[in-house]
Amino acid sequence: MNKLAQLRELTTVVADTGDIESIRQYQPVDATTNPSLLYKAAQDPQYRHLVEDAVAAGDGRLETVLDQLAVNFGKEIVGIVPGRVSTEVDARLSFDTQATVARAEAIMERYAAAGIGPDRVLIKIASTWEGIRAAELLEQRGIHCNLTLLFSFAQAVACADAGVTLISPFVGRILDWYKASEGVDGYPAPEDPGVKSVTRIYHYYKRHGHETVVMGASFRNSGEILELAGCDLLTISPGLMAELEGAEGDVPRKLSADRAAALGEDRVSFGEGEFRWALNEDAMATEKLAEGIRNFTRDTEKLESLVADPGFRARAVAGG
Repeated sequence: MNKLAQLRELTTVVADTGDIESIRQYQPVDATTNPSLLYKAAQDPQYRHLVEDAVAAGDGRLETVLDQLAVNFGKEIVGIVPGRVSTEVDARLSFDTQATVARAEAIMERYAAAGIGPDRVLIKIASTWEGIRAAELLEQRGIHCNLTLLFSFAQAVACADAGVTLISPFVGRILDWYKASEGVDGYPAPEDPGVKSVTRIYHYYKRHGHETVVMGASFRNSGEILELAGCDLLTISPGLMAELEGAEGDVPRKLSADRAAALGEDRVSFGEGEFRWALNEDAMATEKLAEGIRNFTRDTEKLESLVADPGFRARAVAGG
């Protein structure tokens, strides 16, 4: 078997894309999107009808149009994958717990209107203190969450203690920071800082029986992916899936719940002050979290500009 096929036997493979045709091609179990991926997909002529439908169905507010657009893409995706699609809440709400909860509930209402239940959707929220608290409330209300932009052990611990369904530690962005900080071109896969971070979190979760699952994300190379074989889930771009599909050789299991008891750390917890201090002391996590929120915000604003264009809106309302 090729490496992608072997990886599927060890780990749930998720598509990290808004490109519906790529999802159809690689047949992942789940799929995850974000504002950057949606902005890219929305400019593709083959998905223009999804954008036009969101504009036509909106009430004139950009917030409504963007939520409907995310749901339109999500509806298409759940028609292909057997599992769940992750849909992101506006990154500009990352420091507002109640606004995040309200926006997530509005998105889920749109999914419900499309005939899609909460078992098929994960709401993506940035792993700020406020975002984690929002996820805690949403989980209590039966809305499952994917905590994204996660770069630190403190974030991971707080998410597990809040009972969130899934976390997405960003392997490649951690690597980017350390390469720039240490002035190196790269690391051997076992020493990759992003790989080591996810491995630590995985072992901690399994040792202490946390139900929150780990989905490694944001990969820069296939070596990072293969070094995390056995992780609960891995969300992979179409380009890297194609590389793995075209590669031969053995894919050994690297992460195992059975070995976590011996490798995981003692249980800890973080109150708000302790969480903020731990995050502050982790320069990489602080910088990458802030950068990620800014970048998702910029792409949300680009998407707003696209759907707010008067000519575009007029064509959409007229049916193209």
